[in-house]
Amino acid sequence: MEAAGLKTKFLQGQRVTDEATVKIVDDVLSREINPDIVAAIEELGGKARGFAGSEIFRCRKFSPKDESGRPIDLGFVGEVYELNVEPLRECIRRSITPVISPTARGPRGHVYNCNADIAAAQTAIALKARRLVFMSDVPGLLRKPGDNKSLMTHLSASEVPELKAKGVVGEGMIPKVDSAVAAIQSGVEKVQFVDGRVPHSILLEIFTDAGVGTEVVL
Repeated sequence: MEAAGLKTKFLQGQRVTDEATVKIVDDVLSREINPDIVAAIEELGGKARGFAGSEIFRCRKFSPKDESGRPIDLGFVGEVYELNVEPLRECIRRSITPVISPTARGPRGHVYNCNADIAAAQTAIALKARRLVFMSDVPGLLRKPGDNKSLMTHLSASEVPELKAKGVVGEGMIPKVDSAVAAIQSGVEKVQFVDGRVPHSILLEIFTDAGVGTEVVL
């Protein structure tokens, strides 16, 4: 964006994505980062196929409300509500890992920038997945933000509203946790939060009794 001479705009603390910005978002996510991830998987011996999210996801315009209840216009920011699962099922049948960028096709055919956590949860729901794993750069859900020793290893979806009210779940974790709850309420058995920087963190979380992250269940 800096190279293109564009400045980031915020409304009520949320990023605005105008037409020029969403083009850059789509180019970077779908045509730079996505192919890099596909190449990395293949270099490690796996098989992968990249998808621009706009090929897979459909979204509605995301319009959060301000403190007075009026909708905030964030431009081309969407919320995924539907996806075409058949290309993903075909990949799974052929043992190919689909890599999907978090963009979506919105009203009137425009490309929208979307929250990747919501897109991932909708994908898990549509595929009737047993598990959904979120990888980030924190150990999992922390009872005391910044204190890794306060890791919550097990969490029931029913506990989430209280944790949000107390501010334990806040800021960037809210979409992840809300998506986890939505997935579980739609039939996903478990959702896990793990630290992607820890070698084999997914295997350690799923296949050991103690785990290394946070599991969320119904």
